[in-house]
Parts: sequence; C-alpha cells; structure tokens
Amino acid sequence: MPPSQISPSLIATLPGHYYTDPDVFRQEQENLFESLWFCAVRSADLDRPGAFRTVQVGRENIVVTRTRTGELRAFLNVCRHRGARLCTEESGEVRRSLQCPYHAWTYDLDGTLIAAPNLIKMPDVDRVAYGLIKVALREWLGYAWVCLADEPPSFEDTVMHAAVERLGDAAAIEHYGTERLALGKRVTYDVKANWKLIVENFMECYHCATIHPELTEVLPEFADGYAAQYYVGHGAEFGEGIRGFTVDGSAGFGRLPEVTADQDRRYYAITIKPTVFVNLVPDHVILHRMFPLAEDRTVVECDWLYAPEVVASGADVSKSVELFHRVNVQDFEACERTQPAMASRAYRGGGVLVPNEHHIGIFHEWLLAGLGETHA
Repeated sequence: MPPSQISPSLIATLPGHYYTDPDVFRQEQENLFESLWFCAVRSADLDRPGAFRTVQVGRENIVVTRTRTGELRAFLNVCRHRGARLCTEESGEVRRSLQCPYHAWTYDLDGTLIAAPNLIKMPDVDRVAYGLIKVALREWLGYAWVCLADEPPSFEDTVMHAAVERLGDAAAIEHYGTERLALGKRVTYDVKANWKLIVENFMECYHCATIHPELTEVLPEFADGYAAQYYVGHGAEFGEGIRGFTVDGSAGFGRLPEVTADQDRRYYAITIKPTVFVNLVPDHVILHRMFPLAEDRTVVECDWLYAPEVVASGADVSKSVELFHRVNVQDFEACERTQPAMASRAYRGGGVLVPNEHHIGIFHEWLLAGLGETHA
C-alpha cells in the first residue's frame, strides 16, 4: 500500500513505535537480517588460512573464516556439542582448526568435526553431520555477504540489482574495481539510534544544507536538497573550483583506472537494503556496513578504500577521510537527536515527508512488505 497522502506535498512516515518497539525489531531480525543477504566482513581482512571474524546477523552470531585452500566459509558460531560459543573474540587467527573452549570439540576450517575428547570411542558419530552449521556466503565488491535463510534469495536480483537500479548500468559499479582496492581507513561508530533512521537519513539530502557545510561546499547540488538516491544514473557533480572529494576541496588522488570520463568529478550513492551504503567518487570508495544490535542501537563500520598503490605508498588520506567522517558524525548525531522523539506522543502517528523525501516512502513500503504488513 502506498504511503498515506496527507496533502499534495506531504506523505506520512512510519509511526514512532516502528523505531522503539522491541517486538518490531525482533520481526526485523527474523524477516530481514536473517532472511536477506547481509554484508558481514571485508574479504581482505581474512588474508590467510585460519583468520576469522565473528559478526552479529540478526539474533545469530556468525563466524567467517578462510580455509587452508583459500576459500571463505561462514558458520553459526555455535558448538554442536552443548552449544557454547565457539569463537569468543571478534577477530583472530587459528593455526589449523577451531576448538570449542568448553569441551574441546574441534572443527576443521571447512566445518567438519575432526576431534573431541574420547571421540575415537564413539565410532558411530558422523563427523560431517555433527560439523558446524554452514551459512550461505557470496563475495562481491571485496566483501563477504552471508544469508541465514534455508533458501537464500537471488543475490543477483537483490544485492547486485541495487547497483543497477541506482546507476542504470550493470557495469557502472565495476569501473571502480572495489574488490581490488586497499583499506586506507576504517572507523566504527556506535550509534544510539534505530537502523531505519540511519537509512532514511542517507536516502535524502533535505538536511544537507543544515548540517553538512563541508559536503555542500564540495557538492553544491546537495545544498538544494538533491536526493542522492533517487535519480537513476545521476551523480552529484563537484563544485566549480573543487579539485577532489576532500574536506577542503583540495586534490585527492588519481582517478581509479577504469572510472569513465562520465563518472569523473561525480559522487554516486547506493543503498543496498537492508544495511549497506556504497559511496563512489573518482579516486576512492566509501562503504558503510550497519549492524543493528537493538531497537535503539546500531554499530556502523565505515571503510575508505583506495587504489593499492596509494595505500602502499603511505600517502596521506586524511583529507578525504575527514570529509565523510564529518558527514558521518553529523548524520549520526542527527539520528541520535531523533531517536528519543520516536517514543513521544507527538510521534505516535509518525511525521511527514516533503517532496524531496517522498522516495523514502518506497523504503517504508519495502520494509512493511518484508514484515508481512500492508500498512503502518
């Protein structure tokens, strides 16, 4: 059902309880985060056999590891014996296997049960059947995406389609060669706000003139409320005299090798539902991964990615990092200011979207459909 039309200019948002109700958040965990593809970890972070990282996906904790033959594998982070958490650290490296710290059940990096106290006296135990529970995994843009669903949705029709839908060309995102880029900086933000407030904020620029002075200096279109997510194939153009996507407009680095002339001096933003933002500029890529942990808490991990030679040279990337770091801080502070009001009687019926924000209603329709609801 389309968003409620209040007037030709205004349509209704979701009511406030969608941002504060633990039961709504539980439904989102089950129907969205545990059912759709979820961007878990940067592949290059697991750069050798035995490297692992644990991530929270909905209500499940997942361990992603690299096998001895070089593939990435994902498993539920649960020992099959008595249910203890297998990997208790957020990241680390093991030599050859994953061992439960409770009773020492031990698993190969491919998930097979390979050892346990007195296991030799239990010849009837099927070491594959009692191996770790596998989680579907795909790699794209240099990241490992996982899906907990028994029958995952099409990766091409959901995740990859978001880039086509926004850029209007299946090959356009490939020009940035994201999977070949190197990590120049990572910043983790612990945001005291519902994940949907962060998505909605990213999808509109009605707020840009108010809280993003540095960004609107580089991208003057944003000062007029230009909706970065809305116009297919259109990237916001750098302002006159702006030399690079940096905090002071100074030059950045050379254009990435396959970025086209049409993509030069432009910024493109892509939302990959439910929890990923991709920001494309000529000389680097900024990728946000959200980890919703509660109805009022979201951890956001933001990576700045550059050509490998830029990072290897020790080049100073601080001016380009600082631009979007400031944007992040400004946005997340706005979301944190908004979160308390979601529980106010003033927001029981929700708020309104002005024309520059009407496309957020499409996100609301998607959300309600995912929750099995026809209206808010």
